[in-house]
Amino acid sequence: MNILIIGSGGREHVLAWKIRQSPLVKKIYCAPGNGGMATIGECVAISPMDIEALCAFAKDHLVDLTIVGPEAPLVAGIVDRFAKEGLKIFGPTAAAARLEGSKVFAKEFMARHRVPTAGFAAFSDRTAAGDYLDQVSFPVVVKADGLAAGKGVIICADRAEAEKALDQIMREKVFQEAGRRVVIEECLRGEEASILAISDGEHYCLLETSQDHKRIFDEDLGPNTGGMGAYSPAPVVSQETLWEIDARVIRPVIQGMKDEGVPFQGVLYAGLMLTPEGPKVLEFNVRFGDPEAQVVLPRLKGDLLPLMLAACDGNIKRVKPVWDRRACVCVVMSAGGYPGKYATGDDIQGLERFEGCMDQVVFHAGTKREGDRVLTAGGRVLGVTCLGEDIGQAIDGAYAMVEQIHFDHCFFRRDIGAKALKRLRPVPEITRR
Repeated sequence: MNILIIGSGGREHVLAWKIRQSPLVKKIYCAPGNGGMATIGECVAISPMDIEALCAFAKDHLVDLTIVGPEAPLVAGIVDRFAKEGLKIFGPTAAAARLEGSKVFAKEFMARHRVPTAGFAAFSDRTAAGDYLDQVSFPVVVKADGLAAGKGVIICADRAEAEKALDQIMREKVFQEAGRRVVIEECLRGEEASILAISDGEHYCLLETSQDHKRIFDEDLGPNTGGMGAYSPAPVVSQETLWEIDARVIRPVIQGMKDEGVPFQGVLYAGLMLTPEGPKVLEFNVRFGDPEAQVVLPRLKGDLLPLMLAACDGNIKRVKPVWDRRACVCVVMSAGGYPGKYATGDDIQGLERFEGCMDQVVFHAGTKREGDRVLTAGGRVLGVTCLGEDIGQAIDGAYAMVEQIHFDHCFFRRDIGAKALKRLRPVPEITRR
């Protein structure tokens, strides 16, 4: 099979890495790809948003399956366009992708189908949104309605911060058209987890659990990023909790989308807060998470392609994934200054140490190749990933890898996986006498 992978981040690199292992694959094309993907497939200089050019390329190069990594082309309707040409593509239609493309749509959909989530109100008028703040208890969360690269969520401790957030989103347009509408919702308390499912529109299979680290600094401080690291499995998700998530979130969403005439095919990602009242949805994504994919897919034993093909062909029930019992940890090495301004073009040293390794893999996110050199080319640069017998061993292995990789002004969190360790190795309570 000829495979086209659309995107240029760490998620797309792990997809290419995993799919390259399939005996079904003849050739992989990456559009546009990155410095790591260039060693796996042929990179072609087509933007993920140039849907017509991608469609023409798939036809001209006899692509058997296209896999869409990022959310923007899905929301823009790339699946609909490919389907019109009779081209097989993995991902949801534009109508189904509204689960990620519009937070207002997602919240109202959850309300219709009784999917547990935070209380909310939606606004397209700045004055009305400000007036609503008289009715809420702080802290609150202010969200831009549309796509904002994972940065359109602002937690506001008081009225002043909420007013500022509304001004930034609705008046200053810091997220451009994504901020035409906003959602103001209650701030949920608990621990986060990520649950992914692959669906054929009617049936689905759950993937292994994971937990992302969104904030830039240790102890979950600082602004949101696209993700600074992840681990799998997430011990906060017990088997009983997973059953509850399946019954109250995943199943009602897949069934609800089908009932509303927009069956969901592809990856449904539920970002959850595990609250004292039970799991509640923070957000939906309509593609593999990044960096969650970097810790979930290395734990998948066997071939990923049959799962994707089954989702496209409506027979996901015939395929059952098998999982490696080992844990996986990914530490993101970012450019200094990210998620704000950062430099690019710095040499990356030490990558050759991990070439050909299967249990220690460096997934490229923001990189490019110039001859034999690999240079930084984005905010999140690398996803340094390690499998271990348990979470502790995977953490130690990932950070040992990080210490062997260097580029100027690099930054990374030093507490990826710490929550899992605390849960697995609780500090004994001091007996009071």
